[in-house]
Amino acid sequence: MKLFLTGGAGFIGSAVVRQAIAEGHEVLNVDKLTYAANLENLSGVEDHPAYRFARADICDAGKMRALLADFRPDAIMHLAAESHVDRSIDGPADFIETNIVGTFRLLEAARGYVQDGEAPEGFRFHHISTDEVFGSLGPTGEFTETSPYQPNSPYSASKASSDMLVRAWGETFGLPVVISNCSNNYGPYQFPEKLIPVVLQSARAGKPIPIYGKGDNIRDWLYVGDHADALLLVAQKGVPGETYNIGGRAERTNLGLVKTICSLLDERFPDAPWGKHESLITFVTDRPGHDQRYAVDCSKIERELGWTPKQTLDSGLADTIDWYLDNQEWIESIKARGFDGNRLGLSRKAG
Repeated sequence: MKLFLTGGAGFIGSAVVRQAIAEGHEVLNVDKLTYAANLENLSGVEDHPAYRFARADICDAGKMRALLADFRPDAIMHLAAESHVDRSIDGPADFIETNIVGTFRLLEAARGYVQDGEAPEGFRFHHISTDEVFGSLGPTGEFTETSPYQPNSPYSASKASSDMLVRAWGETFGLPVVISNCSNNYGPYQFPEKLIPVVLQSARAGKPIPIYGKGDNIRDWLYVGDHADALLLVAQKGVPGETYNIGGRAERTNLGLVKTICSLLDERFPDAPWGKHESLITFVTDRPGHDQRYAVDCSKIERELGWTPKQTLDSGLADTIDWYLDNQEWIESIKARGFDGNRLGLSRKAG
């Protein structure tokens, strides 16, 4: 397939690009290169004849139309988004602009591409979203594809809005759309403001490991390589008009996850000067609007498209830890660009 992929220099997007090239697809990576994007994530494919890169903003409607007309893709995979909940609390405006307005511009470009007769038979617009649009679960149950939307953060609200736009363009204009909603991703190349890289960097430096509230919030963890496999499957075989939930079947409290990471680090560094890494855990003021629990029922994509995750949480965490330990220069290159390693989300500034 020829894949027009937005946000391909980000964490999940770059995993999809690498997997797509490995599977023999042709990829045009369209990325604005905001703070969390990193072309180093794609160093292994940057010279591949099936890979192209265009630095462009999805909010630039004219540029999107021109790129589509030139590349003539079989599918659009829309991953470009502002995605960090903490940052959405401190500054919601970028999330509204990119996640809502940007999706609208891309949908309109895709609609023109189809209506002008340029799109090939079987073309799909695949919108990649999150389970956070469904809000928070109680102690039991799982999100399904028909769960009501109840977003609780500026980030999740912006993604819920973009999901609704995609659905509307499918229903109103006949655009062949598919939507996927995933659980929390982790793995190599994740920007070091997210929980697992923060824990790893803090623990290895002997610094406090910050955990919001009591650490009893529960997430379903999905290895990014498994997610990339699922996304490519949806892009190729997903039924237009359908939504697919993608999860790792790996629920863990935040505190439990951090303790597991600490145990794995203890195995690798038994003589750390601060003793057990778990001793570094520090509880900090909880994030505003912090959802209690997410859990994803991914039986539909397993049943209808034949996908199942390959990694368990334990095996995926081990691989992730070893990758970060072996690639400290990747972290250092991000720090050199100005990232100070601090998490955001605790300010109350309006903006």
